[in-house]
Amino acid sequence: MQIRFDALIALGLSFCLSSQAQTLLPSPSIGAQLKVHGLLWDAHEVTVAQVKRFAQSTGFVSRAEKEGGGFIYESGFVLKKGWTWRAPFGIPAQDNEPAVHLTFDEAQKICQHEGKRLPRDTEWVNAAFVEQRSQAPDGFVSGKRYRYPNGDSGRQSHCLEGCTSLKGTAPAGSLWRGTGHVPVMTTRPGVNGLYDMGANVWEWLADAQDGAAHRSAGGPSGPEQPHATRSGAFAP
Repeated sequence: MQIRFDALIALGLSFCLSSQAQTLLPSPSIGAQLKVHGLLWDAHEVTVAQVKRFAQSTGFVSRAEKEGGGFIYESGFVLKKGWTWRAPFGIPAQDNEPAVHLTFDEAQKICQHEGKRLPRDTEWVNAAFVEQRSQAPDGFVSGKRYRYPNGDSGRQSHCLEGCTSLKGTAPAGSLWRGTGHVPVMTTRPGVNGLYDMGANVWEWLADAQDGAAHRSAGGPSGPEQPHATRSGAFAP
C-alpha cells in the first residue's frame, strides 16, 4: 500500500528549541528535551496542556477562538466552526494532544514564553532525517541520513494511509478522510529519538515562504500565512 503523508488536521504548533536545557531526562517523557545537532529539541509537538499554561499566564486567546473556528485542509482550506486548539475537532481536547489551529505568530509567542523558539528549516531537516546519537538504538545507525523521519520506512508514522493502525482522536464522521491526530508520544520515536517529525500534524518553521520546505497554501486561521511547514503535509 502506498504511504500518504497528507495533512491530517490544521497546522500545529511544531517543536520548540532552546539554548539551555529545561528538562533533560534519561528516558524521554512528555515535556522532555533531546539534544540533536547541538540544539535542544522538545521531544514531541507542543501539547494542549502547554498552551493552556500559556493562556492562563498571559490571557492568550487565539485567532481561531476569536473568529469562531479554525481551518483544516480537505480539497482546500475549510473553516470548521468551533474548532480551536482547545477543541481541535469540535470537542474538548486531551491535555496530551498536539496543539493545532494556531497561527505562526501564536506558535512563535508560545515558544518564546518558554524561553524557546521555532526551528529553522535546515535545523528541522537535519533533526528529522540525520541520526546523530553516538549510540543509536536498534533500527538506527549513527550518521546515517534516512528517507523518513521514522527511519528507512514511514510506516511507523501516523498518516492517512499505509502507516500504523492507530486511530486518531477525531469523532467519527468529523473528517472527510483520516481519523485525526494522535496524542504526543503515541507513535514510536524516530530519528534522534524525536516523535512525529513525520505526519500527525503540520509543524510551523521559523522560515519565510521561500525555502525548500513544503509551503502551506494557507494557515489555521485563513489563507494568509506566508511561513513554511513540515511534517504532516510533507512527503520526504
